[in-house]
Amino acid sequence: MIRFEQVGKRYPGGIAALAELTFAVESGEMIVLSGHSGAGKTTLLKLIPAIERPTQGSVIVNGQNVAALKRAAVPFLRRNIGMVFQDQKLLHDRSVFENVMLPLAIAGVATRDAGRRVRAALDKVGLLEREKAMPVALSGGEQQRLAIARAVVARPSILIADEPTAHLDDDTARDIAAMFRAFNQVGVTVLVATHHESLFAPYMTRRITLAHGKVVA
Repeated sequence: MIRFEQVGKRYPGGIAALAELTFAVESGEMIVLSGHSGAGKTTLLKLIPAIERPTQGSVIVNGQNVAALKRAAVPFLRRNIGMVFQDQKLLHDRSVFENVMLPLAIAGVATRDAGRRVRAALDKVGLLEREKAMPVALSGGEQQRLAIARAVVARPSILIADEPTAHLDDDTARDIAAMFRAFNQVGVTVLVATHHESLFAPYMTRRITLAHGKVVA
């Protein structure tokens, strides 16, 4: 489903974020990405939906070479990928419901069907009763749940998340980890970069450890 072949990523100034990455993720796996701060976990995740492009090598997602995709094809790639990043990019001038509706509106899903799917996603993350609230009225944990609902409402086959439990209290963090497990149990392939490995360890199929931009375990 996802394959990295000798992937490297350099930023201006010659800064090497990733080097010689080669690994594969099979459909239905739940992978934990671990490593020190600056190890390259976030960059690795951003290569999958073509937020970043590799400097060298190939990133294959569902049979497509992401590195070679034309700009116009990227939105179609991302329809199958749910993304939860630390900068949640919530729309603070729109309600909880409207934030989750956005991916479906972009994809052209009929309004009636989209509404049902939005409420189902909000129900899964425990925010159905807050659908009319504005993001600013939510706690940090609720905002993270909102970001997850928006990531899964389009029923992606791949879900990637960068530190989804950062800055959350222990109970909320455990709830978030359990949500990712629930999505994985229904067939979603999950990749989570985290410093809280113990939360995800009972659920993961494998751990990939990075150090200074390279896979070390």
